[in-house]
Amino acid sequence: MNQYDTYHALLARQDAMRLRRQLMAPTRQPAAARADAGSYDGAADQRLITLNLPLVSPSGELIDRLYDAMFEHHPYLRGLFPDSMAFQRAHLEQALRYLIDHLHEPEELAAFCTRLGRDHRKLGVRPVHYEVFETALVEALRGYAGGGWSAALEQAWLRMLRFAVAAMVAGAEQALAEPPYWNAVVTGHRLCGPDLAVVHVRTAEPYPHRAGQYAHVQTPLLPHAWRPYAIACAPRPDGELEFHLHGDGTDDVGEALVAHTGVGDPLRLGPAQGTMTVDGAAERDVLVVAAGTGWATAKALLEELERAPRPRRTHLFLGAGTLDDLYDTPALAGLEDRCPWLRVVPVVGERAAAADCASLVEAVSRGGDWSGHLAYLSGPPAMVSATARRLAAAGVPSDRIRHDPVTGAGAVPLDQCPPSASAPGRAVRHSQGAVRP
Repeated sequence: MNQYDTYHALLARQDAMRLRRQLMAPTRQPAAARADAGSYDGAADQRLITLNLPLVSPSGELIDRLYDAMFEHHPYLRGLFPDSMAFQRAHLEQALRYLIDHLHEPEELAAFCTRLGRDHRKLGVRPVHYEVFETALVEALRGYAGGGWSAALEQAWLRMLRFAVAAMVAGAEQALAEPPYWNAVVTGHRLCGPDLAVVHVRTAEPYPHRAGQYAHVQTPLLPHAWRPYAIACAPRPDGELEFHLHGDGTDDVGEALVAHTGVGDPLRLGPAQGTMTVDGAAERDVLVVAAGTGWATAKALLEELERAPRPRRTHLFLGAGTLDDLYDTPALAGLEDRCPWLRVVPVVGERAAAADCASLVEAVSRGGDWSGHLAYLSGPPAMVSATARRLAAAGVPSDRIRHDPVTGAGAVPLDQCPPSASAPGRAVRHSQGAVRP
């Protein structure tokens, strides 16, 4: 057993003792769980932080300083992170952006951070680590902002961080009865091209999830590196899970899973996450727009819709560069044959394979009046963003446009995130991925 596994074994024993104490005194709740989101004036802190964001931009450099300070003062922490920090740094930047962007919605922010705390259990994070993170962040903010920094601004950042941490600690406490991660083994590995694979896995213990959710996956080939991938199936009686993985050189974990993983190899899965589920689909017709491996989420949702007593009429727009890029056609054809309520519109061509999948977005726009539908979007970030904007402009209410977090292409720097970007009634409903502190 290596040092990382030993550390997690000790944490598991500690969690077992904490769970036992909770069961012995079930009415006792952690202080963080009793925190009242309504008592936090996040909007005031949001205005102050946003006004002064230029002091700490570009945000990537701020985060570099943060990690430098944390590892300098606590070198042992470096061993809990992957060798390459690029992915981690980018996702911490996205997490800070999310916090700032939602400070005026403390209840939504608390719910997000509670889910994040549950997920962070797989990393071995403890409350003391948040204290270390806070100290490093303050050091980085002071050093990077220079003379423009103020005590009032520092307190606003600290209130934001401590509010988030309180909810994360509560989320971790509430999840003590479930494993921090699930051990799994690869049961099937089918190459669909040089950089694309459909992978089946089975966990040692039952893995709870819902159609439309995703999971963070770790391979022993890249210790401590976790990446989120959509679960490409609704829950199955045999407990098997399916993932569609792309290893194009931009994702080291994806490349390892596609090119260097086979049947019998072990994996680890974090808890299922995401709110892009079929809630509300029984009352409305459904629109699903997918491209690339975004088909994985679409496939899971369609399988779940198929199980409804009276499935609603559903339109699937599926984008691909060529017919060969429609890599899972037997499963798609099977759904078409079994589901008379499903209409599939393939959009194939060079413009459908572009970053923004322009022809796919146009096909959706021309395809009908979607204002009464529940819309699900999955695929390249630029496509998801463009389709969401087009649907909103066409009258689809924002709470009926659902997609996972838009990251990567089109990501907005911290200093370009005004509070109004997600004002109530304007934010598209989405689920947020986990980000390690």
